[in-house]
Amino acid sequence: MAYTTDTRSAGLGQRIAALRASLADRVAKSKIYRTTFNELQALTDRDLADLGISRSMIKRIAIEASEAK
Repeated sequence: MAYTTDTRSAGLGQRIAALRASLADRVAKSKIYRTTFNELQALTDRDLADLGISRSMIKRIAIEASEAK
């Protein structure tokens, strides 16, 4: 018995639009990460302690902030 497969691929325009959207999302997340990281890095140890954050947590917090977008 023969089977047929009907696959539909997105057109070139749709693939380019999806690529642009993906790139724009990645750029936005990167900007949020950099901003969060730089702002936390600029705080003094005392300011970070007041917030309950240690310097070793800054990278993780910046990643979480960028993924929450």
